[in-house]
Amino acid sequence: MSDDQGWDFRDPAGRDRLLRVLRREIDDMFELAAAPERWNMPTACAGWQLRDMIGHLLDATESYLAGIDFARNGGAPPKPVGLAGMAQAFDAAARAFRSTPRDELLARLRDTTDQVTNEFESMSDADWSGLIIPDRYMDPLPAKFVAAGMLGGSVVHAWDVREGIGAPHAIAGDAADLLVPFVYLLWWATADTSSVDAPYAVGIRTTGPNGGDTRFDVSREGLQFAATEIDACGAILELDPATLVLTAYNRINAGTVRGDQRLVTAFRSLFVAI
Repeated sequence: MSDDQGWDFRDPAGRDRLLRVLRREIDDMFELAAAPERWNMPTACAGWQLRDMIGHLLDATESYLAGIDFARNGGAPPKPVGLAGMAQAFDAAARAFRSTPRDELLARLRDTTDQVTNEFESMSDADWSGLIIPDRYMDPLPAKFVAAGMLGGSVVHAWDVREGIGAPHAIAGDAADLLVPFVYLLWWATADTSSVDAPYAVGIRTTGPNGGDTRFDVSREGLQFAATEIDACGAILELDPATLVLTAYNRINAGTVRGDQRLVTAFRSLFVAI
């Protein structure tokens, strides 16, 4: 793992890099949506066309913007949908924009993403780490986690679009590297360990500035992880950063398993799809 804190979004030193990459990835999605003939083309998300992906991104970004307003000005935010109902709620919200004209939907998304990224850029270091932002889907989160989640959504949904149109593609290295620590937190937040009979440990090994060895301990009480030695784990899963991101977002099954493949299968099955 790099000693450069500019690669860690959890540290205010990493904010500028994350937001710079986020703006680039947002622009990339707008480039993908620029061709009108793609509007009704399928994506890698089952049942979603490109227009639904844009609707989903608008719904999510408007939720972030409303959450920042609640965090700054008070009020009663909506009760979060929660993990169990999240996928269904995402789908309904995305499809609700199907009657909105294409140009209007894209303009709304551009305006809202600009507002949100401007908010993140103007935050103090204290707000970046400590401003707690409500969301209509998940529990309230610090601003830095919301920004990283926004990057994750932009990266993965651009991948979804390119898969749908059959274009050769890959994920940019800096985006994937920045998302490695977010992926581990995403796994922690979406793990359902209620059916785990006996505790076990799986090691994850990845590369890049946020790379290294991370041990995940799984028990009925939950999922815990720490950067530490993993050779004693029952299985080790080796993933490059982009493959780690796509695996965490349930897009692919990939990686190199060393040890008990059944443990890795059980580990992969823990996470609620979002």
